[in-house]
Amino acid sequence: MDVKDFKIQWFPGHMTKARRMMEDQLRLVDVVVELLDARIPGSSINPMLRQMAGSKPRVIALNKMDMADPVKTEAWLYRLKQEGAPVCSIDCHTGKGVKQMLNLVKEVARPVTEKWLKKGVLNHDIRLMIVGVPNVGKSTLINRLAGRVKAIASDRPGVTKQKQWVTIAKGLQLLDTPGVLWPKFENPEIGLHLALTGAVKDDIYDRRDALVLLLQEMLQKYPQQLAMFYNIVLTPEDTAETVMEKIGAARGCVKAGGVLDLNKVEQMVLYEFKTAKMGRFTLDEP
Repeated sequence: MDVKDFKIQWFPGHMTKARRMMEDQLRLVDVVVELLDARIPGSSINPMLRQMAGSKPRVIALNKMDMADPVKTEAWLYRLKQEGAPVCSIDCHTGKGVKQMLNLVKEVARPVTEKWLKKGVLNHDIRLMIVGVPNVGKSTLINRLAGRVKAIASDRPGVTKQKQWVTIAKGLQLLDTPGVLWPKFENPEIGLHLALTGAVKDDIYDRRDALVLLLQEMLQKYPQQLAMFYNIVLTPEDTAETVMEKIGAARGCVKAGGVLDLNKVEQMVLYEFKTAKMGRFTLDEP
């Protein structure tokens, strides 16, 4: 199967509303934190959000670093730094890298705070906006920053739908916003990678096609890790379809009569990839 044949579009009404809200609120924000998924740094860049943010001071944070290929993460950090904005990698769940991210925010906000000081305002809060695609970890990051549950965290895309300001530290206020996708993916591989990592709902794309394309990528980029995790032997002749059969046999995904249950294989492999049970992988090449 060719990735060009993978079709996916998702732009529900609440995302249109969220985009308009963000456009209205950006004038109140001093710094934009662009949260990307470290497994798909390129695919999780939302060009619409970047356009809306314009020339606002920006910090780029690669979240879910614990789920991504560490070598490729370093390469992506280097590449993104070339854009001129400060870049860091973080893990929202453990808090790793979050302090560095906040230091970068204060650094890029310094011209703003100095401007207020010249006006005689000593305690002007730095106002942040975290932007990113659905399920990239914004709510989990806010919960950690606030030190208490202030935003609803979920592994389902589209959970955060209302605007809320959160005080995350002395002098720092953060605007939580819903995850927003853009109207059309020009590159079908971007849509695939967003689907595989949970940025779009499972019911708006063909999961079997997604599995076939995922296994094709794994065979190309991470064949040894794939074979080791599922305890299978791969050959140069293997295709995604034969790998599905080998995984099904190895995991006992069998229906009555000894027939392989490929639906079970599909559900299992997509879940084990999305939750990083399979290992740490980065689909986007730096």
